[in-house]
Amino acid sequence: MKLNKLQKELNKIDPAINVSVNELNAIVLTGTVDDYSKVVKAGSISVNKDYSGVVNDIKVKGFTQKIVTPSVKDSSLDGEKVDVLVIGGGIVGAACLRELSRLNLRSLLVERGPDLANGQSSKNGGVIHVGLNFSSSSQKLKYCVKGNEMYKQLSEDMHVAYENEGQVTFARAKWEMLILKLFKKQGKKKGIGGLEIMSREELLKKEPSVPDWSCGGLFMGTGGITCPHRMTIAMAENAVENGAEVSLNTIVLDMVLENDRIIKVITNRGTIYPKAVINAAGIYVDYIADMAKDRTFTVHPRVGTDLITDKKAGYMAKSSMGKTPFTLSPSQINALPDKPFAFIKATIKNLHSHSKGVGLIHSVDGNMLVGPNADEVMDREDTSTNREVVNHIIDVQREVQPNFKASDVIAYFTGVRAPIYEEDFVIRQGIKTKNIFECAGVQSPGITAAPAIAVDIRDWVKEYLISTGINVEDNKSFDPVRKAKPVLSELTLEERDRLIKENPAYGEIVCRCEEISKGEIIDCINSPIPVRTVDGIKRRIRPGMGRCQGGFCMPNVMKIISEETGIPFENVKKSTDDAFIAFSKTK
Repeated sequence: MKLNKLQKELNKIDPAINVSVNELNAIVLTGTVDDYSKVVKAGSISVNKDYSGVVNDIKVKGFTQKIVTPSVKDSSLDGEKVDVLVIGGGIVGAACLRELSRLNLRSLLVERGPDLANGQSSKNGGVIHVGLNFSSSSQKLKYCVKGNEMYKQLSEDMHVAYENEGQVTFARAKWEMLILKLFKKQGKKKGIGGLEIMSREELLKKEPSVPDWSCGGLFMGTGGITCPHRMTIAMAENAVENGAEVSLNTIVLDMVLENDRIIKVITNRGTIYPKAVINAAGIYVDYIADMAKDRTFTVHPRVGTDLITDKKAGYMAKSSMGKTPFTLSPSQINALPDKPFAFIKATIKNLHSHSKGVGLIHSVDGNMLVGPNADEVMDREDTSTNREVVNHIIDVQREVQPNFKASDVIAYFTGVRAPIYEEDFVIRQGIKTKNIFECAGVQSPGITAAPAIAVDIRDWVKEYLISTGINVEDNKSFDPVRKAKPVLSELTLEERDRLIKENPAYGEIVCRCEEISKGEIIDCINSPIPVRTVDGIKRRIRPGMGRCQGGFCMPNVMKIISEETGIPFENVKKSTDDAFIAFSKTK
């Protein structure tokens, strides 16, 4: 689409919107409108393969993005010279840091939150995707398929749970089975293995919870599940064990460039001098790219809510499962337009543009996860939950699992995803700024893709540094296996007895729901990347994740944090610096 034609289309949305092209050959949208939906619509219709991306700088009247920033301000990093600076402590940043630790370099990761996996990487279902719903030409498919193949070994090395029970898409009617056969054929062309069309009877051997209305479906054998938060922490810990560094509560405020190279990165903890920068900043990846003068993309935040059930409901899903995205009720089938296959074709096309949608997922911890939905929002920090959304997810999934009821839900959470208008990943070296490496638009299947993305980023960084005259050697002492601590709930009675005799702290159960001991909490506090918040410990080793949601164990977790760190009990925070639990002593 030529710019003048695009401008006419934009004028229909709002005459205040203007279009131009920047020096990186990206379409740039500017102007001020009164409705955020206009911003999203304008960005979406501006995607064009002849340009490098869409920079959507349209403002909404009365709205300014407020960024949650750490309260700490010091000079602990001032003057630090590093070979590689990784910005962002999500799963992609952690994976990149681990791959860099294979090289004899000084690598530093900075994360604005009080712990790693503070954003999308902890607020998702942890599905290891097969990649079936991604376009053959997309980076999503490329890195999803490669990453999927890496997970078995990765989980063994990181000592993080991983289950390969597959994924199931249920069909209601024979015509849906025909479409699934087409999906299988497309999947083979995409390099995806383990795809099988199964009858209802065959599916029951894989997934006992086949709904009564299903006549069969597509089983995707390479699908799996992990804990995304623990995997992120594990990879970062392994990187630190191999010589890398991590700085939490550290936010990038600005950059200084010279001769199209980043020479300074200014943070709340001082100015860092990197030779190369990896941008894995999640929902703010475009802000960092802007500082680096390398922006060709724009994040438009999309939220999704997931529900967590009691472990008693975990039997309802053995795999990750859901109905076909084109499943229709009998009344809907009767109401189809004259050309139903045109409708089906359009539905299949739409599968490549958004996330997979709501499903039922068996978690590695025995719960069932239900969700997520997908809604565009203006505020990148909006993780609020909504009763109507929760009820809608419950109602939708009752069709797939009739035994599922609202009382099974013990918690729910909302995560903000970081899609860009192209609805694909942007994994590349900088276009003009040569020492930045972009990891943008990473949403689903980001958990799956992260280890594969990291391998390419590591190789590109190595190649760049060598081109500047730096001698980059392998880290000869690199150990790919993380030094894991005991997990009491996974030990036999004999192993527990032996461990408790060595350290009685493992015999003191703090969280009854999840069987978490005081010893495990102390290990967490003193890990290679120490954690000092209740939520940080909760996400890493699960105290407070059970039916009572911390009603019993939270005060004890706070007490252990206080005793181990010297932080006064009333100063122990739930998550961020302003998330107080106790305010003062009463007696």
